[in-house]
Amino acid sequence: MHDHSHDSDLSSQRIGWAFALNVGFTVIEFVGGILTNSTAIMADAVHDLGDSLSIGSAWLLSWLAKKKPNETFTYGYKRLSLLGALINGVVLIGGSVWVLFQAIPRLFDPVMPAVNGMFVLAILGVVVNGFAAYKLNEGTTLNERVLNWHLLEDVLGWIAVLIVSVTLMFVEIAILDSALAIGFTLYILFNVVKNTITTVKMFFQAVPEKGLIEQVRSQLKQLESVESIHHEHAWSLDGDSTVYTAHLLMNSPMDSVAQLQAKAHIAKILDQFNFLHTTIELEFPEENCRDEE
Repeated sequence: MHDHSHDSDLSSQRIGWAFALNVGFTVIEFVGGILTNSTAIMADAVHDLGDSLSIGSAWLLSWLAKKKPNETFTYGYKRLSLLGALINGVVLIGGSVWVLFQAIPRLFDPVMPAVNGMFVLAILGVVVNGFAAYKLNEGTTLNERVLNWHLLEDVLGWIAVLIVSVTLMFVEIAILDSALAIGFTLYILFNVVKNTITTVKMFFQAVPEKGLIEQVRSQLKQLESVESIHHEHAWSLDGDSTVYTAHLLMNSPMDSVAQLQAKAHIAKILDQFNFLHTTIELEFPEENCRDEE
C-alpha cells in the first residue's frame, strides 16, 4: 500500500534542503557579483532571490498540506501544495521574462566581467544548484517538479556562465554571455509554461493523466456483472494524490453476498491505479440514478 504520509514528509524535507541551499548561495552570488563586476551574476542573484522566496513559500505550503482532514476541509490540505506549484510557476515565468529583458539589451552593449571570479562562482553554482535539483528530482508532486525547474534553470545558467568564463579567458567575445543566457531561459520558460498550464488545469479539476478514465473504465467493464459505467470523475488534489468516483450499473439484482464479491473485484482493479480515495456506487436494473441530470 502506498504511504502518502511518508511521501509528504520526504517531499517537505527535499524542499527544505533546496530552500537552505538556495538562500545560502543567493547571498554568495550577491557578494560575488559585486566583486567580479558581473552584470550576469548580479542578474542571476536577483533571480535566485526570487527563487528562494518561491521555494520558501512552497516549503510552508507543503508543510501545511500535511495537516489532517477535518469537518471543514474533508480532503485535508493537500491542495495547498498545488497552490504553491501555481505561485512558483508564475514567479518563474516572471523571472524568466525579466532575465530576457536584461539579457537582450546586452547583445548590443556587451560588458567584460572579471572572468576568473566568474569561473569560480560558476563551478560553485553548478555544484550547489545541481545537488539541490538532484534532491528534488526524487520527488513526484507537481510542486516539486515546478521547483525542480527553478533549480534546473539555475544549473543551466551556471553551466552557461562556466562556458562563457572559460571562453572569455582566451577570446574576448562578451556577447556569448547574453546569447547563452537567452537560449537557456527560453528553454526553461517553455517547460515551465507547460507545467503551469497543467497546474491550472488541475485547479479546474481536469483529469490528471490523459486516458486515465478510459483505462479505469476498460478494466471495470471486464467484470461480467457490470453493464455500464457513468458519472465517472477523476481529479488530483496536488498533482500526485488522485480521487476517483463512478456509478456502476450492474446487469442484474444482487444479494448481499454477491455485492461483497463484486466490491472485492472492483477494489482489486482500482488498487493498481494507486488512487488516494475512491467512491463507487452500485446501481441495479430499473433503479433511477439519483444524480441523473
